[in-house]
Amino acid sequence: MKKIALFADVQNLYYTVRQAYGCHFNYAALWADISQHGEIVEAYAYAIDRGDSKQQQFQQILRNLGFTVKLKPYIQRSDGSAKGDWDVGITIDIMDCAANVDEVVLASGDGDFDLLLERIASKHGVATVAYGVPGLTANSLIRAASRYVPIEGSLLLK
Repeated sequence: MKKIALFADVQNLYYTVRQAYGCHFNYAALWADISQHGEIVEAYAYAIDRGDSKQQQFQQILRNLGFTVKLKPYIQRSDGSAKGDWDVGITIDIMDCAANVDEVVLASGDGDFDLLLERIASKHGVATVAYGVPGLTANSLIRAASRYVPIEGSLLLK
């Protein structure tokens, strides 16, 4: 059975799904969809921790599905802007994992990951799958992935 590692960029999924559809992303449907293609042997969800109870409930739902939830504190800068970026952490984890699986699935539309998908495919021979919102997923990421899956239909919580 094919071994799959799953990486979910929670912030990217939240904002792109909300912008495009005005609803939430269905992580249970994502898990079920990927499970049809093999065994999920590693799964990480990367989120920002604001410490509110609704968010903690959501994080527990992710854990119950099988995700290891990685949190970074929400940082509010003095100029009013906010920081909470997991790109480097996601990249390190994918690089560490790619040699031990057959497929890497990235749920994010962030074009910053295009070079990462290209590198792990060439270096480790893994298949790469990108899940992203149509129109809000970087074309470079779509091109870099072995397979692109648009986030629509059953992947949405309406």
